[in-house]
Amino acid sequence: MSSATHHLSNGTPFPLGATVTDHGVNFSVVAEEAHQLYLCLFDQDGTERESLPFLNKRQGVWYMEVLGLTEGQHYGLRAKGEFNPAQQQMFNEHKLLIDPYAKLLSDKISWHQDQAAMTKEGQLHSVDSAYCVPKSVVRTVKSDLTRPARVKVEPASRAIYELHVKGFSQNLPIDDDLKGTYLGVISEAGIQHLQSLNITTIQLMPCFSFMTERHLQSLSLTNYWGYNPVSFFAPEPSYAKLDAITEFQHMVDGLKTAGFEVILDVVYNHTAESEINQSSVCFRGLDNARYYRHQDGQYLNYTGCGNCLDTYHWASIRLICDSMRYWVEVMGVDGFRFDLGVDLGRTDHDFSPNAPLLQAILQDPVLSQTCLVMEPWDIGPNGYQVGQFPNGFLECNDQYRDTMRRFWRGDNDLVAAFATRLMGSRDYFHKGHRSALTSVNYITYHDGYTLRDLVSYHQRHNLANMENNRDGHGDNISQNFGVEGDTDDQNIQARRLNQQLCFMATLLLSQGTPHILGGDELSHTQHGNNNAYCQDNEITWQQWQHLSSAERHARESLQSTISTLLALRKTYPILAEIHLEDDALYRHTHLDHIQWLNEQNLPMTEADWTQSERHYLSLVLTTADLSSHIWIVFYRADKAITVPLPTKGHPLETLYQTPGMSLAGKALECAYRGVFVGKY
Repeated sequence: MSSATHHLSNGTPFPLGATVTDHGVNFSVVAEEAHQLYLCLFDQDGTERESLPFLNKRQGVWYMEVLGLTEGQHYGLRAKGEFNPAQQQMFNEHKLLIDPYAKLLSDKISWHQDQAAMTKEGQLHSVDSAYCVPKSVVRTVKSDLTRPARVKVEPASRAIYELHVKGFSQNLPIDDDLKGTYLGVISEAGIQHLQSLNITTIQLMPCFSFMTERHLQSLSLTNYWGYNPVSFFAPEPSYAKLDAITEFQHMVDGLKTAGFEVILDVVYNHTAESEINQSSVCFRGLDNARYYRHQDGQYLNYTGCGNCLDTYHWASIRLICDSMRYWVEVMGVDGFRFDLGVDLGRTDHDFSPNAPLLQAILQDPVLSQTCLVMEPWDIGPNGYQVGQFPNGFLECNDQYRDTMRRFWRGDNDLVAAFATRLMGSRDYFHKGHRSALTSVNYITYHDGYTLRDLVSYHQRHNLANMENNRDGHGDNISQNFGVEGDTDDQNIQARRLNQQLCFMATLLLSQGTPHILGGDELSHTQHGNNNAYCQDNEITWQQWQHLSSAERHARESLQSTISTLLALRKTYPILAEIHLEDDALYRHTHLDHIQWLNEQNLPMTEADWTQSERHYLSLVLTTADLSSHIWIVFYRADKAITVPLPTKGHPLETLYQTPGMSLAGKALECAYRGVFVGKY
């Protein structure tokens, strides 16, 4: 390393990160307990040219300006301080560190044993890690007011579609250099498909730069989902042709131009540094004891990923809010879905809806106006908090998922629970306090079976994950209709497709905000793998071509159901959010009406509600102005019944029906299980 050739000036503590100035670059980094912080400058070939000690430290922030530096400079950090793992002090000058605020990294990061701050024996690891850690890159990324504005989505119309950038575009009939990329998502084929569904909101699976876990790398597998971030600012480079920042922005712009709201699945609860004896590539080396939760010399692993960010500490709160504003104001997203969100609402240890990070987000004039979807659990103490987040957050509702799966599987004693979930889970999202739209309803999510596998497999089939089929959920509330996995039996194929249609119709006719797993509309199968986080291959990539006639029929039926019912939700907002007189939240508005009916089209009695093996339930939703009466029927048995119509002489218009449902004169013929929607 040569002697220093750059002149330094005091600089400023904010903004954090690397900022190009009129005379060079200002660097600012939080490392409260470090004795000294060093800025290491590298050339494009990865050779370290200079190591410059930071000049100033104020309230835990190190800062200085390096004169003469320009855009594109590669750099890293080294922190000097106490090495005492028992006290969570992990400073090690031999480990090159990524700037937490770096907007761009020189390469995708891979795990290497030389990234560890300590040896297997617990001693300081003296091997220099610069050769196996990507460099931070000085990059100015400014907001551009000429880019497409946010698409205004009415909450009652919102329908979320969960999309994996690579899985969606890898097999699309597009140019090879676009496959698996940000730009592939907005190819003509990609946009046409998304628009055909009538969805409003694209939920992108994680796009923060992420790393494959050590144990996966040893098995020659990769982290496919991306829930293992190394940076909260730098976009994942493997999804880009050339420039991840610009291409991510172009993807967002293309989706907005096509009429979509875009929200980003974000992981702020842990990082890829994992357990204390693994990588020290960023936060651990800068200030392990401050950035990560710990007690009695041990990490508090509330995430199951080896570490969890201390979101009660000011530096983490600032980091997360700064990251969110960057992705909104500069990268262009319209909101966020928070992985393991209870960790974001923990104080010292316990969850509180008044936790400082949650309140910081809600008071922020930018962030509070975005779409905020919370996964309301982690694996820590009191980690299940569905319905407990403050107003302003939507919440993923696994109670909805489980009840609907059990109902359509035929489990007993479920009609009352089914109705509760159908009407927005008011036992969790209480009347008078939160809208039914707070409940993000789903049948399937990325973690678990696809919709097709839910009706095709009774047991998980995860051997490809190389964990002896022990990973993933053991109880999936699924059924296979007599055969495990794929079959040529056309009767079973028809029953499975009908069940998928029943699930999808129920989801889109439920009060709340629907969430659709990307690929379910394609009847995509993962061959029974319910934990495909490490399968970057044909198991997870969507198939678009070379389909059998049965596959084409299934896709056409599912896509028609989604498109038709989402159009109905937009035409009749009462399907998403009904305004009832016993809900004080709506006392200021005109009130709608609901009536529950049995198979004789008589009002449901207490005996009907408590009937253990009840298979039929219907309801009539009447708008406040009495202009529309919408009759919705759910029937889950496979023997034919005939139901009189509730129209009292008025003509009934069919709005949607699954294959076993049909009108015959003054009756509805239910040949077998299905869903019917009519209007009079």
